[in-house]
Amino acid sequence: MTPRRRRGGDPVPVGEALDEVRSELGLPSADLLASLRERWSEVVGADVADHVTPTTLRAGVLRVTVDDAIWATRLRYLAGDLLDRLDAIVGAGEVVRIHVAVVARSAPKGS
Repeated sequence: MTPRRRRGGDPVPVGEALDEVRSELGLPSADLLASLRERWSEVVGADVADHVTPTTLRAGVLRVTVDDAIWATRLRYLAGDLLDRLDAIVGAGEVVRIHVAVVARSAPKGS
């Protein structure tokens, strides 16, 4: 694989190259995803945040996992409100859809 270069032949800085690849793949900036995870309880509320985890954001689709089907139903019901909150927190249009998947938590060891 040859390194990316600018028109003048100078190498592209690593951060710039990563941003270009991330954009080509439809991935958000690392700062955006970190901000979303840090402020997740603001988006969904503290009670919901204990059961819902943001996992990936790609091409505007935020994928979240929930630990029970009841939380999946609740999240789907609240999707419109959540998208409005996400617009306010991470920027308008960064998240355009929420995809919910149920992933059961494993039982604690020794149970």
